[in-house]
Amino acid sequence: PICFDDINVGIIRKSVENKEFRKGTVEGYRVAAIDGTKIFGSNKKSCEECIVTVKGEKKHYSHSVVFISTVGKKPRIVLDFELYKAGLDSSKKAEGELTVAKRLLDKVTREHKNLIDIVVYDALACNSIWINHCYKCKVIAVVQVKKNNVNSIKQIKIEINNEEAKENWCDENKKLEIKAYEKSFYMDNVDKQLRFVKFRKKKNDKEYSQVLLITTSFEIPLKVLYKIISARWDIENSVFNNLKTYSALDRCFIHHINAIEAILYLMIIASNIMELFINRRLKNFIKSQKEVIRLIVKELYLLSENRKYIFNTT
Repeated sequence: PICFDDINVGIIRKSVENKEFRKGTVEGYRVAAIDGTKIFGSNKKSCEECIVTVKGEKKHYSHSVVFISTVGKKPRIVLDFELYKAGLDSSKKAEGELTVAKRLLDKVTREHKNLIDIVVYDALACNSIWINHCYKCKVIAVVQVKKNNVNSIKQIKIEINNEEAKENWCDENKKLEIKAYEKSFYMDNVDKQLRFVKFRKKKNDKEYSQVLLITTSFEIPLKVLYKIISARWDIENSVFNNLKTYSALDRCFIHHINAIEAILYLMIIASNIMELFINRRLKNFIKSQKEVIRLIVKELYLLSENRKYIFNTT
């Protein structure tokens, strides 16, 4: 699996060398998202590294993995992944995934220095452990806030309700009216001051919703922060969807930790090459991987039927 890791690192470094991320992925910032998912679930196949879920008398075996991918502007490249380690990582989702995500961020920032400006994560990372780790890795943290037991978070959620809106604008694509509120605060066990932001969204003068986040940056404009937290969904809606649709990520091939790691690297290498090919070479002519694969299969069939299209390049 080590050689596959090197191949993926080489692909990413070559894309950086070719200035693929020169203009950033969200308003000039190079943004990456982290998220976890379960893979290779089976009621029969298992190994020593499996996560075991018991339902009644049946046991379900699976593996969990955390991915980090660029989000925002295409191409959306999977930078790397990290598997849960049985006996080392907690079986509880929040504790286990956070530990794995820390290892992953360490690895990616070490292999690709200065590639990531901002890392965005969901609400399970809304704690001092993750914030301090982002400071250590020298990346800007943007974390969604939901229900939280941290006292300082509870307090700032109350206080921001008394603040006046700093900015308001309309999202024409989704037909939303958005008001943005912000306030600085200190989180428990974090030395530096943080920024708490609330986006209040109104649709059709009837439906209201809100998005809460904390970030370590006070320089990012509110409109850009809104785009960044919205882009977080790209890792689920685009990256995971592509891997499951075109690379059979949710299919149980084998249960052995080394084989799983090798298969995952082959999947993301193929996906990354396809993403780069579509966005660098085909531009806006073909937008989906499915259409590209259909055309490749068609051309291979034509070659098999008529050999005059084959020419010697030696």
